[in-house]
Amino acid sequence: MKIYETANYKEMSRKAANILSAQVILKPDCVLGLATGSTPIGTYDQLVDWYEKGDVDFSQVKTVNLDEYRGLTRDNDQSYYYFMHQHLFDRVNIVPENTHVPDGTQEDADKECARYEALIESMGGVDIQLLGLGHNGHIGFNEPDTSFAQTTHCVDLTESTIEANKRFFKSADDVPRQAYTMGIGTIMKAKKILLIVSGEDKADIVEKAFFGPVTPEVPASILQLHSDVVIVADSAALSRTPKQK
Repeated sequence: MKIYETANYKEMSRKAANILSAQVILKPDCVLGLATGSTPIGTYDQLVDWYEKGDVDFSQVKTVNLDEYRGLTRDNDQSYYYFMHQHLFDRVNIVPENTHVPDGTQEDADKECARYEALIESMGGVDIQLLGLGHNGHIGFNEPDTSFAQTTHCVDLTESTIEANKRFFKSADDVPRQAYTMGIGTIMKAKKILLIVSGEDKADIVEKAFFGPVTPEVPASILQLHSDVVIVADSAALSRTPKQK
């Protein structure tokens, strides 16, 4: 596990974008695993800036997203499909057919989860998976549990996750209660994992996830067992962790 400490969110975003763009340059037809939420917005903005300057080309890139709310249509401005098009896909030269997000409108959960898992495998797996980190240690929508979920599945969101996401909706009542998400096993199959985290409010969970025991009660802790994990975090998020040499 390699940890890069940055001064602030902007520096974190630039460093993460540099790692992702390097992957695209080295392997133009790579498969990028992408994440949503407030943390990666700066990273996507930086990638768009470099694309506009001619420094990175997305024309052969394929993408798979971590998760999607169950029950939201793609034109809903809180769906992750909408988010990705707003912040990245519609701003670069990626082929729309090469972008993939779980279908939140699919009512048959088993069917959708099996389809998405098979899709990822058909693409040869993920070359680099971008992750954020929830306050309770969730990655994707893999919530604290008694065991690690293996494959893409439908999950009931915890109250803490609903509370964290309600700022994006008119009220907490409007936040979906379920989501489709890659499983921990699916995430761990990625060849490389890039986790980004910012802010003092994440300092406790960073310490638990990466310097504590591996436990499904802190889902991100499983990343300690992956062979190629890069964490890019600002000083505030790393304020309670042992100093890196």
